[in-house]
Amino acid sequence: MTRTKETAQGGAGESVPDDETPNEPQLKTGDSAPEATGATEEQQIMQDVPSARFDELPEPGENTPDPRNLSLVMEIPVTCSVELGRTRIRIADLLKLARGSVVEVDRPAGEPLDLRVNGCLVAHGEVVVVNDKFGIRLLDIVGRAERLKSVS
Repeated sequence: MTRTKETAQGGAGESVPDDETPNEPQLKTGDSAPEATGATEEQQIMQDVPSARFDELPEPGENTPDPRNLSLVMEIPVTCSVELGRTRIRIADLLKLARGSVVEVDRPAGEPLDLRVNGCLVAHGEVVVVNDKFGIRLLDIVGRAERLKSVS
């Protein structure tokens, strides 16, 4: 279907398809100059911009790290902590703690400790003493599923 486009003088002018508005001309493939088509400068710029191209994403399980990319993060410091156990305590009881008080935690004696990196569980281990300082001997590294479970 077409309709008649009114001219600036108010009279009838050329026929215009319904899907085209008189104030916003459509660019067609092959149009090059905005002056020839009546296209705005913005429409011409959008026509000249090439499409973005992206690399293919790897399939799940194919994400082996590239050593060149790992070198970028090797110097970033992280916080490691060893967790003996946890407990919940009321503020009133917390305020009563003094030298010699014992706080019982939820972990049984003899059970491995948790090694956390930035709060995320990464391994289990046992306490060792090295040069009069405590340390942790790693017994096992936590798998991805358990690591994700510990974050939530």
